[in-house]
Amino acid sequence: MYSSLIGKIEKAKRYAEERHRINFTDFSARFKGDHDNYTLSYRDGSWSCTCHFFPSHSTCSHVMAVQRIMHEMLSKEALASAPLTV
Repeated sequence: MYSSLIGKIEKAKRYAEERHRINFTDFSARFKGDHDNYTLSYRDGSWSCTCHFFPSHSTCSHVMAVQRIMHEMLSKEALASAPLTV
């Protein structure tokens, strides 16, 4: 293996442990809920989910779950849109 590639692998391992380096600005994901599959997204500072609860509350259990999972990699704005503790 090339020595430069070994260095990149080591750096990648270190980066993976330093999640604060990553800040998602927009993304979409497929979320398998208890009753259906939903499309969840974060774009232009706003969350969206295709579940029935989201349109009337601007948040849902799917958004809150992703916020908990990715809390180190989301901006304060992305975390502020729904409570993380209950």
